[in-house]
Amino acid sequence: MAKLLEGKPIAEKIKAEIVQEIKSLQQAPVLASIQVGENIGAASYVKSQAKLAESLGVVYQLHKLSQETSENALIAFIQKLNTEKKVNGIIVQMPLPAQIDYKKISQFISPEKDIEGMHPANMGKIVFGKAKILPCTPAAVMELLNSTGIELYGKEVVVVGHSEIVGKPLSLLLLDKFATVTVCHIGTSKAGKLEEHVKKAEVLIVAVGKAGLIKGEWIKEGAIVIDVGINRVGDKIVGDVEFQEASKRASWITPVPGGVGPLTVTMLMRNLVEATKIQTQC
Repeated sequence: MAKLLEGKPIAEKIKAEIVQEIKSLQQAPVLASIQVGENIGAASYVKSQAKLAESLGVVYQLHKLSQETSENALIAFIQKLNTEKKVNGIIVQMPLPAQIDYKKISQFISPEKDIEGMHPANMGKIVFGKAKILPCTPAAVMELLNSTGIELYGKEVVVVGHSEIVGKPLSLLLLDKFATVTVCHIGTSKAGKLEEHVKKAEVLIVAVGKAGLIKGEWIKEGAIVIDVGINRVGDKIVGDVEFQEASKRASWITPVPGGVGPLTVTMLMRNLVEATKIQTQC
C-alpha cells in the first residue's frame, strides 16, 4: 500500500524558512494582488493568500477592479504597480473576464515582480537552469518529489498534460535533474498510447483536470504518483488518477485534496521572497 505524500507538512517546513528569510530583509515584502470582477474561486484563493501573508509577515494589498475592466486598463494598472518601488510582487487572480487574455496580460508584469513565474523571461530561465522564480505548481511538485528522497537521475518520468502552467515548465525542471522525461497529452490519448506510456513510469505526474483519466491498474509497481488534478464529482473533490486502485501499486501517492494544493500558495510566497531579494540587489 502506498505511503501518502502530503503537502501540508512540507509547506509548514518551508513557511518556517520563509519567516526567517523575511526577518533578514530590510523591510517586509509587499504583494499586490489584482482581482478583476467577482468570482467565488478567486475570492477563496485571495482569502487563503491574505491569511498566509499575514502569518508570514508579508504585506498583502488587494486591488479589486470591476468586471467591465478592459484589457488595456488592466495593463495600465499593472504597469503602474511595476513602477512602485514598495511593491515587490504582483499576481493577477484567475479567472479573468472574457474580454481579457491572461497570456497577454502576464507579459506585462515585470519579470522581477512576476511571483507566479509565468513571464516569458522567467520561463526562458528554466531552459538554462537559471530560474530563481518558478511557476508555483511545478515548484510544488519538485518539493514533493524531493521529500521522498528519490534520485531522479535516469528515472523514467511520465508527465500527463502539457499546459504552460504545469506540464511544460515541469518537464524542463525534471530534465534539469537528468530524468528521462516523456510528456503525454491529448495527441497521445487519441493515438491510443497513453496507457502504454503510463505503465512505464517510475514517476508519474498527472495534471489534466479529468477525473479518473489514469486507471489504477496502469500504475507500475512501486511508482511515485503525483496527482495535480482537481475535479468535483458530486460532493467530492477527486484527482485525475483512480486513487484507491493506484494506492495498491504505488510506493508514494498524493491525496486529492491535500497533496499538491497546500504547497502551491506557499511556493507563491517563496517566490515573493526571491523577488524581493532580486530587487534589493539591483
